[in-house]
Amino acid sequence: MTSSLLRPARILLLAAACGLAPLAVNAQAPGGAMPPTPVSVLELKPEPLPVINELPGRVSPTRLAEVRPRVSGIVSERVFEQGSFVHQGDVLYRIEPAQFKVRAASAEATLARAKAAQMNAKVQLQRQQQLRERNISTGIELDNAITVAAQADADVAVAEASLAEARLNLDYTEVRAPITGTIGRATVTEGALVSAQQDIMATIQQLDPVYADFTQSSAELRRLKTQMVSGQLMATNANEARVQLLFDDGTQYDQPGRLLFSEASVDQTTGQVTLRGEFPNPNGELLPGLYVRIRIEQAVRENAIAIPQMAVQRDALGNAQVYVVREDGTAEMRTVKLGQTIGSRWLVDDGLKAGDKLVVTGAQKLFPNAKVVPQPWVPGETPAAAPADAAKPKN
Repeated sequence: MTSSLLRPARILLLAAACGLAPLAVNAQAPGGAMPPTPVSVLELKPEPLPVINELPGRVSPTRLAEVRPRVSGIVSERVFEQGSFVHQGDVLYRIEPAQFKVRAASAEATLARAKAAQMNAKVQLQRQQQLRERNISTGIELDNAITVAAQADADVAVAEASLAEARLNLDYTEVRAPITGTIGRATVTEGALVSAQQDIMATIQQLDPVYADFTQSSAELRRLKTQMVSGQLMATNANEARVQLLFDDGTQYDQPGRLLFSEASVDQTTGQVTLRGEFPNPNGELLPGLYVRIRIEQAVRENAIAIPQMAVQRDALGNAQVYVVREDGTAEMRTVKLGQTIGSRWLVDDGLKAGDKLVVTGAQKLFPNAKVVPQPWVPGETPAAAPADAAKPKN
């Protein structure tokens, strides 16, 4: 027992004799408080921010025309290429013109006969006028000549109208494009019998620009108007309202649009109000019937507070929380109420005010009342390491 107690002392004496420093047994780390945590902070400043709503909608053509025949007949030729771009006035179909040429020739002959009768009536009228001046004929004969001349003039007018109609129907045997746009599939083929104004031969859609019709609930519109009246929001001029289109996969369309109008009535079945935007479509990316989402600026919130999304944390219940730095250099956790997103920022409805110093990066290492070393936050940068003096424990 005695020898075991003397063994450590012998080891120390041996180490001293050899010039070695004795080993510390059960050494402890220096005590003291945790060193301050380096964080990047952003001093919040109010700014005017747009109130942006994202609404569902569908694309529709700005002009839509159904190609219909104006005369009945047999289709002899289809001229256009299905799915191609056509201009107003281009020939799309030809209807067998033989019977219409015959009618036009008959109308021309009728007009010639009417003009011959008109010439004869004028000659008879001049003769009766001369005889009457010499008191050779009676007034009744002159009146009859005047009447016959008037009837001849009327017959010529009728014959001219009939000829114009016959020529017009002959021209209608060439079915032309009523508008400029993209033509779809052909619904009739050569040899088909079509009836005037009845059969749809094709459909043309104007796709540059296009409309995007989207809907918004009447309750949301009423809330926006109430906030505008109370002064919380400022109305945006409809001519200046920015409208952006997003595809169903979230990709943003590169061409901005403009708001055309908002319906003055509410749909009784859905409680929605329809709005319409117009978008340029030079490359034909937007097709009719395409489901899209529309981002529209409907108002401006004055003195708004927006914070970077990376500054926000969530608790177990999903509540949004952030850290702010107090005047004494300690961290304070706050629960905030977030609104819509604006780019990479959250709009704050409640919980923060102008002048608060928000912790943007480094908040994951914090806890309430923790000491921090704040540094100005620069987008895209990480907080620098804590100064060496701050990391040392105080004696």
